[in-house]
Amino acid sequence: MASLTIRQQTNYNGFPKAAELIEIEGAHALEASDRALMNTLLQHAHDSGRLTEPDAEWEISFAHLRQSQSRHGSNDRIKQSIRRIRRVEVKIAYTSASGEARVLESNLLNFTDTSEEDTPTATVQFGIPKRLRMILARSNRWGRIRCEIAYAMSSKYAIALYEMICLRANLDRCAETIEMEKFRELLGVPPGAYDRTDNFMRFVIKPADLEVNGLSDVGVRIEMVRKHPRAAAHAVMICWWRKTGEEFAAASHERNRSKVSRTARLRGHAETVAIAPECQAMVDAELENLLAKVRAEEKERAIV
Repeated sequence: MASLTIRQQTNYNGFPKAAELIEIEGAHALEASDRALMNTLLQHAHDSGRLTEPDAEWEISFAHLRQSQSRHGSNDRIKQSIRRIRRVEVKIAYTSASGEARVLESNLLNFTDTSEEDTPTATVQFGIPKRLRMILARSNRWGRIRCEIAYAMSSKYAIALYEMICLRANLDRCAETIEMEKFRELLGVPPGAYDRTDNFMRFVIKPADLEVNGLSDVGVRIEMVRKHPRAAAHAVMICWWRKTGEEFAAASHERNRSKVSRTARLRGHAETVAIAPECQAMVDAELENLLAKVRAEEKERAIV
């Protein structure tokens, strides 16, 4: 029981977000502000300790939601985000109590009930679908997500990448290879968008890489995996590490600065990412294994 996600407490490193909600598919309609806002709603529900109650519902003030998202006086932007979150339908892979691999297709929220007038006491009431809460009740994998980091990001792909790294941060390895189609789904890339590798790098990977390395407490490096130099990338290798010292302080300082000209500042200070020797050795080994696998597959096809 102690290893369940719902038993974990929110702390300085963030709130425990279940792996099933980090690795959802079909969330490409959500914008960066929607993803950040959903994290706040999830943390509020988690911290209440009532996620497993049959008829659990929650209420949170618009003033609280505006603290991190914007100083804009109106609640209109938050209401628009909540509306998009409620309407999107995602796929959630999970393992049932009997050990069967299953996929739930569901909305993230089953209802929202908002104050009509923008008063200081205006609130939003919301509910999380019962089937989804049942999955969260059994979850035993999580990543600690800091809501303020997600709000600091302007790229929805950066938020998704940041959460992917948080989920893997405590593993006994620091590198993983993911098939391209799966990676695109996890980042929330719309179907058919940025199919060319150069466009994918320019509009998805680079903005995500820039903000994760510049604003979060984790570092990441992404490499395209190709069967040969001129082939389209069929997979990606991600490697990650926890920031310390000056690297950690620089990201914290930037989050506390104005968002105006932030992208320019991050680009101006971007440097070649230095990976710890043990991580680099693991990356090199995994790349060699991938190449060996590709050569073996090509040899088998040649024989056939």
